[in-house]
Amino acid sequence: MIKVFLLHAKRDFDPSQPLPSQADDLTQDLGLNTLFKAMAQGDDFLLHVARHVMLTSLDDITAITYRQEIMRDCLNHPEIVRQLYQIPLEFLRRKRKQWLWISSRHSSPGSILSSARQLLEASLDLLHQLRQIADEHGDAFASAGFRRFFTMIRRELDDAYLAIVAQHIRRLRFPQGVLLSAKLGKGNEGSSYALCKPNDGDEKWFRRIFSRSPSYTYTLPPRDDAGARVLGELRGRGVARAANAVAQAAEHVESFFNVLRWELAFYIGGLNLHERLTTMKAAATFPHPTPSAEREFSCRGLYDIGLALTVGQPVVGNDISATGKSLVIITGPNQGGKTTFLRSVGLAQLMMQSGLFVPAQSFSANLCTGLFTHFKREEDKTMESGKFEEELKRMSTLVDHLTPHSLLLLNESLAATNEREGSEIARQIVSALREKGVKEFFVTHLYEFSRHFYERAADDILFLRAERRPDGSRTFKLKPAPPLRTSYGVDLYHQIFGA
Repeated sequence: MIKVFLLHAKRDFDPSQPLPSQADDLTQDLGLNTLFKAMAQGDDFLLHVARHVMLTSLDDITAITYRQEIMRDCLNHPEIVRQLYQIPLEFLRRKRKQWLWISSRHSSPGSILSSARQLLEASLDLLHQLRQIADEHGDAFASAGFRRFFTMIRRELDDAYLAIVAQHIRRLRFPQGVLLSAKLGKGNEGSSYALCKPNDGDEKWFRRIFSRSPSYTYTLPPRDDAGARVLGELRGRGVARAANAVAQAAEHVESFFNVLRWELAFYIGGLNLHERLTTMKAAATFPHPTPSAEREFSCRGLYDIGLALTVGQPVVGNDISATGKSLVIITGPNQGGKTTFLRSVGLAQLMMQSGLFVPAQSFSANLCTGLFTHFKREEDKTMESGKFEEELKRMSTLVDHLTPHSLLLLNESLAATNEREGSEIARQIVSALREKGVKEFFVTHLYEFSRHFYERAADDILFLRAERRPDGSRTFKLKPAPPLRTSYGVDLYHQIFGA
């Protein structure tokens, strides 16, 4: 059996795996569609694969490292990987163009055999191409995943095997008719029908004459429809077992190409994204994941990749050390880069746990058992209740899915009521989740909430504040600093209405 195993070390990727319950919220809050489109570059299939693989991310360091090594190989040998990806695409193109399919089990054995043979015939030269790539370039790849893949291709698709497949395909065209054997059963009915290997075409004519038993022939009259129907039924009985075997082989080859297309598509998306970042001269690095039970977060130059892709150039990054912290409270002036930083945290976490590089100069974080977001929502016609009630309902749904070592990103949550009530409710929710082992990043303007935690000076809490220059301008940098009572809304007033 030919197995791909490029997304997982011991199994094929399952595209039917359901997406997590928070997939839509993550997509909206983190701006994931911008990232997916950059990976897809207009290819709907690549977009679908990128979305599915990233939203069903990994939570095991060994599995993440396995993908990282394969992604490194892809970055080192992009042309070869793209050449590999064209092979299953060509198979799919031929299948559609030539209307190739494997007939259903309810079809006649002859129809099953014919369609399966044609499918194998369309794939034979593609298997040769795959073997040629493995022979010429396999040794240049360093990852365990690609080395296993190319070793398997060389072993399973050796010259002898491919020659046998080609020979069987030629024979299954039955250029000299179908040779069957049968026995007489009860009532002299035929039984034990079997397909026989045809006589050797190179055997000398005089050997065939003197070495064979006498044979008898019967030729159907041209208009004997009933006889032709009966003969077709006899032929079907004889080729039934062969049809089943050839159909299984064709299904296996088709399945292999489909899985190869699926799994390589994710890395092609990674290549597209990396090439885009390289063109923009934006940083990208492979992260260092740590166990979920730890509280690790440190980065240098971490930026919002969605924002960078939107503006088409590098954007301001942040250098943050939050190792040992289970709660990070982010305050500061409006439009100072707080939400942008929060999105960069979520995007980097998701990319790391998918096995991709991350948008930073360096990045290290503990794995999370689930990534969740609770961002403020603008009012719209679909809301059936007030904003504050809607926030509480979404929070209640989140709490039902949160587990220890989950990561929760909150952006101005519970601010749809007054300061005192919002601060008290936020304090109770954040405290309860912190006790349950949930790691939290909270962007907030609730001063009473921030002050409550700051005065207790807990070792596992970090306070960050968006930087503001004396003239009111923003650097979009976050620095460790205590919360302030003001969010400098007057700066926006002056900006809009004049000083």
